[in-house]
Order: sequence, then structure tokens, then C-alpha cells
Amino acid sequence: MLDKAAHENFPVAPFFLPRAWRTDLMAVYGYARLVDDIGDGDLAPGGADAELLGLDRDRADDALAMLDAFEADLRRVFRPEAEPRHPLLRALRPTVHRHGLDQEPFLGLIEANRQDQRIRRYATYQDLLDYCELSANPVGRLVLGITGTASPERIRHSDAICTALQIIEHLQDVAEDLRRDRVYLPAEDMKRFGVTEADLAAPRGGVRLRALVAKEAERAAALLNEGTPLVGSVHGRLKVLLAGFVAGGRAALRAVAAAGHDVLPGPPRPTKLSLLREVGATLRREG
Repeated sequence: MLDKAAHENFPVAPFFLPRAWRTDLMAVYGYARLVDDIGDGDLAPGGADAELLGLDRDRADDALAMLDAFEADLRRVFRPEAEPRHPLLRALRPTVHRHGLDQEPFLGLIEANRQDQRIRRYATYQDLLDYCELSANPVGRLVLGITGTASPERIRHSDAICTALQIIEHLQDVAEDLRRDRVYLPAEDMKRFGVTEADLAAPRGGVRLRALVAKEAERAAALLNEGTPLVGSVHGRLKVLLAGFVAGGRAALRAVAAAGHDVLPGPPRPTKLSLLREVGATLRREG
């Protein structure tokens, strides 16, 4: 599961960070990845994760039951007298206690995945932003907690970056999400651009869908710009890490634009070279 970090749009725990930070960031990533895999039904076959959480193996496909069991195991992380069942939560425990991390961001990620089981369409852009408050923003807040740099202003900037990264991922994965019976393009925007769900199921994006994707990409770019001052507010290796988060979003948006905003044939992904170029550009602007 931790190997999936290499396939994200942004660097999760790059080599230049102190080893302790890398360990803690990977512990948080492992937690977030497992929660998402439970919600998406992407767990390894065989039901081993269900058994680890105290459920019968045949309940591994019951996402809500798995999320409930996972939340119960998460709460053991915060109780000194209890031992978490799942190895990824046992790995998370030292990180939580070392940095005094709060339960709320972790619970938010679980709730986002519960919401994915109940809500599969979003009526408005604001509805989508509210979802990102649960599904994305907690991750940035945990990064700030691990690095000891949290402040109200930094959290506000971090939230903007994380929401942007979530929206960009949704744009890249329109076709895959539809196969899961999920649509993260706001219904009000689809109506405005004359896009139907049948258009999302086509082999290639039509003119109207590509115009809609371009509009949502523009919104994500504005959020990245809003959050970018976070990079300039810190120093050293943390500055480079946060620049990597912003650069990952910008490089992904460039890949989407280079595909003519046609995301249906497959997720447009940035190259490592384009990511490095964006990191450099971000550091120059925020240096």
C-alpha cells in the first residue's frame, strides 16, 4: 500500500527530508491511503484487512462496516491502554504521540469515505468544496502538525492547496470515477455547459465536456495560487516539500491542458521533468 505513494501527483516523503519526517509522513500517507482504499473497494483480495480489524473476511466488501471498524481501531491509537489491530495504525501511533496530533483530521478522512458511500453526485461547487474539507484538507493540516508549523494563516493556505489537489485528481479521474458510479463535476456546472453523464461515458471528451474541464481546472489553479504563499512562509527543506505539493498540482494541470482537457481516454499525468520545472518556478516566485 505504501508503494502507491510513488504514483501521486505530488511528492509524499522525498529523500531530502529528515528521516523522522519521512517516517511520520509515510505513516500518515499509509493511513490516508488505506481509508481511501476501503472507501473505494480497492483493498487487496482475500479479506486480510477485514480480519485485522476484527471482522469476518467476507465483510471486506462492506465499506461502511469496514470504515466503522477502522474508526474503532483508530481510536485505540489515542488510548494509551489499547493496542491498534491494524499494522498501519500501529505504525501511526508513534507519529500521533510524537507530535500531539488531534483525532479530528483522521476522523475527517473516514467521514469523507462514508460520504462517498451515500453521496455520489454534487449539486454545486460549494458542495464539492465542503466534501474536500473532509477528504483533502485534513492531510495538509497533518503535514503542518508533523513539521510543527501550524498557524491559522498557514492552515488557510494549506486548505486551498489541498482542495485544489483534490479537484485536480477528480478532473484526471472523471472516467474512473464514473465507473464507480461517482461524479465529482458539480451538476450545476454540467448543466451550464450542456454536459450529461452520457458525455462522461464516451471514449473521448466532446467540446462541451472539455470546456467544462477547462473551467474546473481554472478554479483549481486559482486555489493553488491562493495557497502558494504557504511556501514562502516556511524555510529550508520544508519549503521545498511544500513547493513540491504546489508544483504537483500545477504540473498536473499542465498535463490536462496538454491533452486538450480531454480526460476520458485516461488520466493525463505530468512527467517528472515537468514536476521539477514547476518546483523550480514555485521556489523562484516564493523565495
